[in-house]
Amino acid sequence: MIKILFVCHGNICRSPMAEFVMKDLVDREKLSQEFFIASAATSTEEIWNGIGNPVYPPARKKLAEHGISCEGKRAVQLQGTDYQKYDFIIGMDSANIRNMKRMLGGDPESRICKLLSFAGSERDISDPWYTGDFDATYRDVLEGCEALLRHLAESGRLGG
Repeated sequence: MIKILFVCHGNICRSPMAEFVMKDLVDREKLSQEFFIASAATSTEEIWNGIGNPVYPPARKKLAEHGISCEGKRAVQLQGTDYQKYDFIIGMDSANIRNMKRMLGGDPESRICKLLSFAGSERDISDPWYTGDFDATYRDVLEGCEALLRHLAESGRLGG
């Protein structure tokens, strides 16, 4: 089983978009049984008294426009124990990567990477909380997730 954790700052926009886009892609390929896919935040800004906020409404709406539901998802924070639980811990931007490495005690097994690195780019996925551009974020997330799935197929990780 391939275990993937998508991470952003608050776990209400980019990382849940990536989680549910990736789940949709693997489901379409009839590969869901080969994956465990989740998302988390580096901060606790969207978590109150241990309860995370739901996916931000414009992000939820953007996913719904593409027939993808994120119903029931609530923000959770990245935990130090997540490093050993996941094969890939994928951040959306350079600040996420920096915080993830700090929170996880480094990256000795090279599990931490930026989503768009699978598409051959080191650019950040802009946070639509600040930009308001959920279309651009969705396009970048989709590009990264499709490239990640191709990477896994080409490296022989699927169908085993």
